[in-house]
Amino acid sequence: MPGQNNTVYLSLGGNLGDPAQSMGAALRILDADDSTRVVAVSSLYRTPPWGKLDQPDFLNVAAEISTTLAPRALLALCLDAERKLKRVREERWGPRLIDIDILVYGKRIIHETGLEVPHPRMLERAFVLAPLAEIAPGLAVGGRSVAERLNAVDAAGIERLPTGRDWWQA
Repeated sequence: MPGQNNTVYLSLGGNLGDPAQSMGAALRILDADDSTRVVAVSSLYRTPPWGKLDQPDFLNVAAEISTTLAPRALLALCLDAERKLKRVREERWGPRLIDIDILVYGKRIIHETGLEVPHPRMLERAFVLAPLAEIAPGLAVGGRSVAERLNAVDAAGIERLPTGRDWWQA
């Protein structure tokens, strides 16, 4: 709800340019907003492409934030961060400099045009679940923990990179 702190989980990824730099810059943009604070960030994960396979591997992370923004306002902030970092939307599941998705917004369930929370495909995607399980293994989504969900999907090819949790602040 607006005005109070809400715990939100985000997924960030990219496979063009320097994805780690782009994700770090996006997290710093979000953290610089007076209504949003980055609480925890996972390690970087190298992941094979999903959906469209003829493209470079991705780097992915998960972040926990605390925000007083309403879900739509948070989405607008995330999209603004993508724009500032020169994100161009050309092809679904295609290559990108940066992508920010709202995975979970407190206990809210939202089904609106352009915003679905929990993210409708997060439970199928190991590239989302692996970083999220690092920072919130016990988080329940759909009645099961993120760690349990991760064990139920194909995580082949996903590699946790040796990064500290403060890598994004550099």
